[in-house]
Amino acid sequence: MTLKSALYAGFAASLALGLAACGGGEDATTATQEAAPMDDAARLDAVLAGDHRSDEERARDEFRHPKETLEFFGLEPTMTVVEVYPGGGWYTQVIAPYMKTGGGKTYAASFPAEGASERARAALDTFRKTYVENPDLYGAVEMTTLGEGHHIAPEGSADMVVTFRNIHSFMGRGIAEETFEEFYRALKPGGVLGIVEHRADGAELPRDGSSGYVYTDDVVAMAEAAGFEFEAASEINANTADTKDHPFGVWTLPPVRRSAQINGEDDPSFDRARYDAIGESDRMTLKFRKPIAADGALLE
Repeated sequence: MTLKSALYAGFAASLALGLAACGGGEDATTATQEAAPMDDAARLDAVLAGDHRSDEERARDEFRHPKETLEFFGLEPTMTVVEVYPGGGWYTQVIAPYMKTGGGKTYAASFPAEGASERARAALDTFRKTYVENPDLYGAVEMTTLGEGHHIAPEGSADMVVTFRNIHSFMGRGIAEETFEEFYRALKPGGVLGIVEHRADGAELPRDGSSGYVYTDDVVAMAEAAGFEFEAASEINANTADTKDHPFGVWTLPPVRRSAQINGEDDPSFDRARYDAIGESDRMTLKFRKPIAADGALLE
């Protein structure tokens, strides 16, 4: 059995067990037919428990709260969702298999390959091989590009756009304004923009994203300037232990655990204990919506 087959078998077994539990002990086929359409929470639980996720990835659930976060955003497995800047795919491993259970579609929008470093291009290739080329496990995943001359999804096609801990990167690269406009363009009227970001509130930090932390009111202002309506905020991903006064910004904390400035050589004598005890950063979790006209007509 290949590695991909083994991963899929483990996930499929977990999913069948989760669905069967909802179906009162019926066989997996019947449970899938009868329980799946009515119990998205059970399907998400099964994905989170799947063997395709490593122990290291699963350990981050304590700080990232994927189930609660996706439920807060209102993600459903029949939707078309765009995950912007998925990185190595920590959230993709949850979102894509979940969308597969309902026949939904996942767009993964990353940085442009043109002009990127060899290392960055290799990361894009690894993402493609892992997720796009493994539809039995991850379903319909299509890679797109966020950047000038590119679109993250066809205009007005997405039910939801999500991005996790990336707003500071857009600010640092001077592309935040056009990025929020691109989110708006890709979404259907009534569609949702879900954002999780390191939260600067309560600290005195630069407002340019250079620390990795961003102020909530700045994110709200950028979203509203693009046309979004603020809908709700959640404390799902709050961490009151995060003092935000770290020598190497948010990257001092897990999972990066930096002990030197970017591109610097790690300091083996750096005392990580205080920062490891904090855990991952304090985060805002915000939900915005692309408006629908008051008379119910769709806004173009």
